[in-house]
Amino acid sequence: MPRGRIPQSLTPKQRMARSLRTKTGRATYKKRKGQVEPVFGQIKQGGGFRQFAMRGLKKMQAEWQLVCLTHNLLKLFRHAMA
Repeated sequence: MPRGRIPQSLTPKQRMARSLRTKTGRATYKKRKGQVEPVFGQIKQGGGFRQFAMRGLKKMQAEWQLVCLTHNLLKLFRHAMA
């Protein structure tokens, strides 16, 4: 197991590989399953959102905000109905 600070000379891939060899790095990475990533799966699978319809960064950001808004409103609606 590596010890000490991560050298700045490493590439991002090497930095990630080194941090995943530590207990702390593995524990932190394990949390990703239970936090944000399932939401992307729900939006893609349940919402049917696979690609952006608009071109350009601002339009894409607005479209993503709309997708997230509808996802959250549906969650609130379903919670209120239960």
